[in-house]
Amino acid sequence: MSIKKLSVMGTGPDLGSRRLVKNTGLNLLGLIVPALIGLVTVPVVIHWLGTDRFGLFSIILAVFGYFALFDLGLGKASIKFAAEAMGRGETADLPRIIWTTVGMQTVFGLIGMALMIAVTPFLAEHILKISAANMAEAKASLVLMALSLPFAIITPSIRGVLEAGQRFDLVNAVKIPTNAVIYILPLIGAPLGMGLRGIVLLLTVSRVATMFVWIGLAVRVYPVLRKRDFLPRARLRTLFSFGGWNALSSFVWFILVSADRFVIGTLRGMTAVGYYAAPAEATGRMSMLPGSLALTLFPAFSALEGGGDAERSKRLYTRSLKFTLIFMGPLTAGLIALAGFILRMWLGPVFAVESRFILQILALAFLISALAYVPYSYLQGLGRADLPTKFQLIELVVFAPALWFGVEFFGLGGAAIACTLRVLLDLGLLLAATGRVGGISARRLADAGILRIGAALGIYTAALFAAKALPVAPLGIIVASVLYVLWAWRFALTPDERDGWIGLGRRFFGKKTPKESAGS
Repeated sequence: MSIKKLSVMGTGPDLGSRRLVKNTGLNLLGLIVPALIGLVTVPVVIHWLGTDRFGLFSIILAVFGYFALFDLGLGKASIKFAAEAMGRGETADLPRIIWTTVGMQTVFGLIGMALMIAVTPFLAEHILKISAANMAEAKASLVLMALSLPFAIITPSIRGVLEAGQRFDLVNAVKIPTNAVIYILPLIGAPLGMGLRGIVLLLTVSRVATMFVWIGLAVRVYPVLRKRDFLPRARLRTLFSFGGWNALSSFVWFILVSADRFVIGTLRGMTAVGYYAAPAEATGRMSMLPGSLALTLFPAFSALEGGGDAERSKRLYTRSLKFTLIFMGPLTAGLIALAGFILRMWLGPVFAVESRFILQILALAFLISALAYVPYSYLQGLGRADLPTKFQLIELVVFAPALWFGVEFFGLGGAAIACTLRVLLDLGLLLAATGRVGGISARRLADAGILRIGAALGIYTAALFAAKALPVAPLGIIVASVLYVLWAWRFALTPDERDGWIGLGRRFFGKKTPKESAGS
């Protein structure tokens, strides 16, 4: 495959609707494929390593993930400012942005590496409670993983320049195999008797090699990066501010999404956690769908902001919000209406009874959070990373007591309702901020058909409940779904949007559009 190069005086990234849809699909593929590989390989790795060693391996990866916070959000900052530079057509600014973030991440990565090595004995002996038999291997593995930390922290900034340019075809061509390696290398090393140390060494080498692959690819696509240049001090504050808010957001977000299980375990016990965790994990995994869109939207909004095209940015915002509701809504409706059946087929009759209401409420929370990805990405693209983080801090103050109260008095259902109210508050704050900062009014969203689509989804959900009570339930569900699709096509999409999807479908199946046929 040929790789297009962007010259120093080149134009910005391709932000056409078809490109954005294609990139969203590629990002989704980049998340799904490694997950499927892990699903297949993990049982085999557990067999070869043993449960104790596999648990230790999982903990080491988790600890490494926490230390990756030494990135301080600079990887996301590099995407933001590189996309802005491309949007302005100022690709000569790319070396200053990328090599500045790489230089700072190298320093922070080395500090994190030294700190991780220093605390390894304490972690292994007192925090992780590792058995004496595995102690030496655990310490050696943690040290080896620490050595790869600087390379792992640098990588997002190098990859970020490709994401900023909407080159998600290349990004996922590398991401898919490198993420899959996490599952494949243990599968190779364990049968060869390499032990945990050997497997972690393979992973460390792979991280180093991956970084150099990203560098080679980025320089090939953007030859201007061969020049070594750095941002002036005056611009460092902006870079650190944006990165710092994102780093804080990552930390607060982890607390928000994991607090429910900790509180349930404390107040209701581990059995209750099991009944709650299954539907929570299912809806949590579904977040890769809107997450794939967010990966595409963030650099797109940043590029449009850099190019000063505010009106096009607003159109992309409203259209993304509408499409998220159109496509994620039926999935949510299906989970709500068919929760009992899904759980019975997946986990058995006991879970169908104990977890049905949990799945229904968390499915609604999924849809709300899916919509929130759009205003979140929009504010990030505008450079207002502070606002979503401040909102998360507000949510934490409100959510913590609400969650405790809900679990204490209403059990698992109380936890699910508290989580749903939290994401609803998040969406409300984000929408209000986009109205105030971005000038996107509620009227504009109503004109885009958001309220009309929401009402249609409510009717569709009710139709699914009615259909499943029929003697021919599958037929009723199919009819209701077909009617929703026909309604959405005719009344939710504009003529231009319908033409766009028809063109996308023709391209997918290798057929030329009428315009393309006329031009050939």
